[in-house]
Amino acid sequence: MSTLAYDGYAMVGRQLRRVRNSPGLAILTQVMPINMLLFFGYVFGSALSMPGREYRSFLVPGLLVATAAGGIMTGMFQAAADSHRGVMDRFRTMPVSRAAVPLGQAVADLVVTAIGTVPLLLVGLAVGWRVEGSVPGALGAVGLLLLFRFACTSIGIFLGLLTRSEDAAGQLGASTFILPLLSNAYIPTEGLAGWLRTLAEWNPISAVTTALRDLFGNASVPRDAAWPVAHPIAGSLLWCAVLIAVFLPLAVRRYMYGGR
Repeated sequence: MSTLAYDGYAMVGRQLRRVRNSPGLAILTQVMPINMLLFFGYVFGSALSMPGREYRSFLVPGLLVATAAGGIMTGMFQAAADSHRGVMDRFRTMPVSRAAVPLGQAVADLVVTAIGTVPLLLVGLAVGWRVEGSVPGALGAVGLLLLFRFACTSIGIFLGLLTRSEDAAGQLGASTFILPLLSNAYIPTEGLAGWLRTLAEWNPISAVTTALRDLFGNASVPRDAAWPVAHPIAGSLLWCAVLIAVFLPLAVRRYMYGGR
């Protein structure tokens, strides 16, 4: 087994034990989407032109993607906590593969996310959401969702290593809540003002959300939208590739050189 694989496996185990011993953040990040599904689906859903059940089918993929985007916040907070408490400095003095530490955190987060997605899907089914497409399409949607989570976690890890402060990471992470609001996760973008619609449709969350709706068979793809939304699967894969290619190497480099 290569050094990267062996050290990465050890780092994944460390992160999973960390979640097990301090489950509060993981529970919070899972409870919030369920609460939002119930609130948006039954309160806002009655105020929109879509019937309630149709809006909940529209909403569930958006909430799944918004939860995946929360990887920015969790990745940032965990990396900043390790930096602030000197854990990263300790790892640098050990014969550990430099890429294994950020990768281990990202992969462990992916495992937790995959498990935590199940309750949200079950609640979605309970309130009327259905997979109306094919089984391969649904599996592709889940795979795309996890890929996007990995990309978002990579961003968060880099920002956490950059801030090196739990307080700063907490405040900056909380501000990422606005990102799904500037997308089509909760509402259609067709009725937005021109510049705002353009901003929302070039938000990576919009492309991934549209791709999930298409793969789950919950909505048709709007062809008059910006390119990433009009071609959501290609747009989503491209966004994920760009984000991972940019931020994962930056996270590894930042970890290697610390505050220098």
